[in-house]
Amino acid sequence: MKMPKNKRIHCPKCQKHTPHKVSIYKKGKDRIMAHGKRRYNRKKAGYGSQPKPIQHNQAKVNKKTTPLYKCVECGHVQVGKAQRLKKFEILNK
Repeated sequence: MKMPKNKRIHCPKCQKHTPHKVSIYKKGKDRIMAHGKRRYNRKKAGYGSQPKPIQHNQAKVNKKTTPLYKCVECGHVQVGKAQRLKKFEILNK
């Protein structure tokens, strides 16, 4: 899917249609001290190793891509609808 670098959409903060910069959502770094990660590491430690089977055969062909829209006027960021796409391209126009 091809998307323009700037898109004119409605901003809920400004209460009007304004130009927005388009970017792709990227997952942040995992917190190593999160409770689930600590629990997982504790379960993995010692004799017996991996607690759950690791999935090797991938069911889906492509991942979901989520666009982010940042308002040029106020800086408010909106999350767009996630779609399954093989290719997500932002055009430099």
